[in-house]
Amino acid sequence: MTGTDTERTGAAAGEPDLAYLTGFGNEHSSEAVPGALPEGRNSPQRAPLGLYAEQLSGSAFTEPRDHNHRSWLYRIRPSAAHPPYTRIARRQVRSAPFTDSVPDPNRLRWDPLPEPQEPTDFVDGLWTLGGNGDATQRTGMAVHLYHANSSMTDRVFGDADGELLIVPESGALLLHTEFGVLRAAPGEVALIPRGVRFRAVLTGPHARGYVCENYGRPFQLPDLGPIGANGLAGARDFRAPVAAYEDTERPVEVINKFCGNLWSATYDHSPLDVVAWHGNHVPYVYDLRRFNVIGSISYDHPDPSIFTVLTSPSDTPGLAGVDFVVFAPRWLVGEDTFRPPYFHRNVMTEYMGLIEGAYDAKTGGRGGFVPGGGSLHNMMSAHGPDRETFERASAAELAPQKIDDGLAFMFETRWPLTLTDQAKDADHLQRGYDDVWQGLQRHFRP
Repeated sequence: MTGTDTERTGAAAGEPDLAYLTGFGNEHSSEAVPGALPEGRNSPQRAPLGLYAEQLSGSAFTEPRDHNHRSWLYRIRPSAAHPPYTRIARRQVRSAPFTDSVPDPNRLRWDPLPEPQEPTDFVDGLWTLGGNGDATQRTGMAVHLYHANSSMTDRVFGDADGELLIVPESGALLLHTEFGVLRAAPGEVALIPRGVRFRAVLTGPHARGYVCENYGRPFQLPDLGPIGANGLAGARDFRAPVAAYEDTERPVEVINKFCGNLWSATYDHSPLDVVAWHGNHVPYVYDLRRFNVIGSISYDHPDPSIFTVLTSPSDTPGLAGVDFVVFAPRWLVGEDTFRPPYFHRNVMTEYMGLIEGAYDAKTGGRGGFVPGGGSLHNMMSAHGPDRETFERASAAELAPQKIDDGLAFMFETRWPLTLTDQAKDADHLQRGYDDVWQGLQRHFRP
């Protein structure tokens, strides 16, 4: 696919008016200075404007064309021009394999991550809940949360272990990447591909949210099967940045996450110095409210797989390394149907978060499922609507109902998720989560 169509978004007060390239997986191209992109070849003897040509590969050279991810960057200095990296403290960041504890079959739920007490930027505010697989083998995933009260200043971050799917819950982020600038606000998600460097700037006093670190195959749009050619997330609604470069001549700390550890080097310039680029290994942002929900118009609650926005395939067809699923506003019209998600046990592991409002299978309020919180149901853990939701839904008059007061999501993965010690022993872990299913009465009448 190719695409260079641009779309502009209105900026909030004091923020830049951003332009975007539209389309998922497209072969985009962009230049911040006219003539910066070479014509007819990728690596001419002398790149235009005295720039350096550099390829960034997100896949092996010989992978099939529809799996191949790479971009050509035309930058002020090559990435190779840097001093040695030094290993630094990981703070609260952890990576697979997770060996702090053993996988736990119990249902678990957390309140929102407490606000930081000291100045904390996006990187220092990353807090790992757990994950699976092995980052060094490019399999599995990790669930992180973040909380920040300051912007990254003269600091840049890149993740060699996997791509980062950032899900803001409170406060918008301006993500200054090698490819340009993205704005990600609550209700939107941003994806930073493996190895792409960025700086997160807060647009307000604080920001909080979730991160899925995908070690495996890059996220792609799911196949639609019997749904047909349209539905779910539309490719044209994904927005990539236009080229925007920093020509900074001062010390900048570059942090590299590599095989589970953090490494730091101080450059004498900003590595966000790409003047032009083309390719398909690019960051993007997507508005979850544009998701085209497919649902039942007769009876029964459909399986949540129909809410899949993005999927990272595994070596087994239909079995994802990780799926990103959204429970967006939708109509419920099923007749003679228990409309909230049903009770079930699942071979897949489910981590669920709440961006805003309420989730229709859980009650909110103190000790409930609230924005910024999360729940973990490891594989085959029995779960479903809490007692209050079950009683209400069982007695409800079944008129058409619009669910538009909440926005929830799920990271669903093929393997159990093992917790970090900090998540297992966290003060904001809800110790009485099992109580939400207490009081479900026996109604059997033979």
